[in-house]
Amino acid sequence: MGIITWAILGLIAGAIAKAIYPGEQNTGILGTMALGILGSLAGGWIGEQLQEFLTIPSPEVGSFSLSGIITAVLGAIAIIFIWGLLTKPSR
Repeated sequence: MGIITWAILGLIAGAIAKAIYPGEQNTGILGTMALGILGSLAGGWIGEQLQEFLTIPSPEVGSFSLSGIITAVLGAIAIIFIWGLLTKPSR
């Protein structure tokens, strides 16, 4: 799976992840797109590593399939969570 495909999938995954993730992330549409792309790339890389490790004979994790979308959304949720921790104001 190419980086361009993961980036396109990331645009969709970012919007889905922001809708699923509770709370306010204080990012605009461009921030959501960027976090979605980063999360999709991270989720795709982890998914491909797991697929190789487990030797799963299935379609590519990074394809435009249900498993690819789920992997991208989970990666985007993880990145949004990390972003929230990094940008959280100290009290």
